[in-house]
Amino acid sequence: MRAYSTTPFDEAGAARPVAQGGELRRLAVRGAGAMVFARGATLFFQIVSAVVLARLLTPADFGVVAMVTTFSLLLVSFGLNGFSEAIIQREQLDPFLAGNLFWINMGGGLALTIAFAAAGSLLARFYRDPLVARVAVGIAPSILLANAGYVHLALLKRAMRFGAVSANTICARFASVIVSIVLASTGWGYWALVAAVVVEPLSTTIGAFALCRWLPSLPRRKAGTADMVKYAANVYSRFAANYSVRNLDNLLVGWRFNAVALGFYKKAYDLFAFPVTQLVGPLADVALATLSRLRGDSAEYRRYLVNSLAVVSFAGMAIGADLTLTGKDVVRLVLGPQWSESARVFMLFGPGIGVMLLYNCYGWIHLSIGRPHRWLRWGFVEFAFTALMFVLALPWGPAGIAAAWSLSYWALLIPAFSYAGRPIGFAASSVVAAAWKYAVASLLAGLITATTLQRTRFWGTPPDVKVALEAIIVISALFVTLYLGAVILLHRGWGPLRQIAGLLRELAPRSKAVDLDAAKVEVIA
Repeated sequence: MRAYSTTPFDEAGAARPVAQGGELRRLAVRGAGAMVFARGATLFFQIVSAVVLARLLTPADFGVVAMVTTFSLLLVSFGLNGFSEAIIQREQLDPFLAGNLFWINMGGGLALTIAFAAAGSLLARFYRDPLVARVAVGIAPSILLANAGYVHLALLKRAMRFGAVSANTICARFASVIVSIVLASTGWGYWALVAAVVVEPLSTTIGAFALCRWLPSLPRRKAGTADMVKYAANVYSRFAANYSVRNLDNLLVGWRFNAVALGFYKKAYDLFAFPVTQLVGPLADVALATLSRLRGDSAEYRRYLVNSLAVVSFAGMAIGADLTLTGKDVVRLVLGPQWSESARVFMLFGPGIGVMLLYNCYGWIHLSIGRPHRWLRWGFVEFAFTALMFVLALPWGPAGIAAAWSLSYWALLIPAFSYAGRPIGFAASSVVAAAWKYAVASLLAGLITATTLQRTRFWGTPPDVKVALEAIIVISALFVTLYLGAVILLHRGWGPLRQIAGLLRELAPRSKAVDLDAAKVEVIA
């Protein structure tokens, strides 16, 4: 940890400057690489955890914890979504401003922790399950523990120290997985999942204080505090609206059906959400830090944004189509045959994965140009439309909710980017131009793959885990080959593949800094 640690402010009390120009590009690419690597490592731990815990615990165990985390995770993110962006994007920052935000964050986290523990009995009545009250009290400390480290993590991100943040993320997830597996194997049941929820923010906060060598001063009057709190309030309100949309499905399934049905549904949704957390999630902080510094150069801003959307589309459309084809095999391999109901639900999530990845990038525009209030306004539109889709789909059960998710992303994509880009003249047509060829390529490759393999043993329900693994390998290999061929055909050349290959070379660790202009590499912002 010592090698990664940093002091965020200089002797004069000003935030240490971040490099500009080519050095900024280098830090952005390396930062993206570090964050993607961290998400890859945490994905590995998460897969290991899912494989082991799905065989040690029951769907009801996962369901009762999901009933509580549906509410608790909104409060855990009180300081992560809002204060973090306010710190990262602000041009001038001193330790007193940061200190004020730290104490506001801590005060809010403490109040929310107490309130959530006290509300456990109300949640139990809502879900008609007495176990919910116990789980709520057990999970409540995670709210304060998480909020205690968010300002320190934001200072590291502001300084473009994404390698340090990534290392901390990996360590925290590893600790959480180990604790959950050990407790589950010794018969703790759903308490193993509760412990994991608490251990991860505890480990993250300890690491944040070790990596960011700064102690907040006592609160004081400081110009700029109110503006930063207002900015944070807009961002968090937008996050809350978005979170409500993203978790209304859990709420409806748990309330209308039971913990078992929610357990099956939640596992399918977690697989659906993996690509966002692993691809778009780690790029979001890098995108905000980089685009915020390019907002004065409209041409560079647009170029970075379009290139980023193209790369997300290239990966996202392929992932979505491939998981649609192999979804039932992935569930059988990862979770086991007893989770076949999750496989049925996941198959309906698959067609929405690629567009979901692309859709989640529109917030980069709102935040980087300092317009979080517009992001919040769009959140209300998104909530109203998606909630309507869920209500209409509820009679078809969890499978209907999954289909509604996929349809909602396709319906909202163009309006979301059109609204976000209006203040800077960024048209939604640029998004379509960056993505449509990859969408068509994934559709063509998927249809040909399905037609080719539908009468083979790889297409039917596999009898065991071994055949499921073989099916995933064969189907994915054929699809990827066809997809890359379709991409080359539609782009009339190897340009997109050269761009991705060049980017991957820049993400790899090197002993010397690389001049990205000389290398002619398009950067993911």
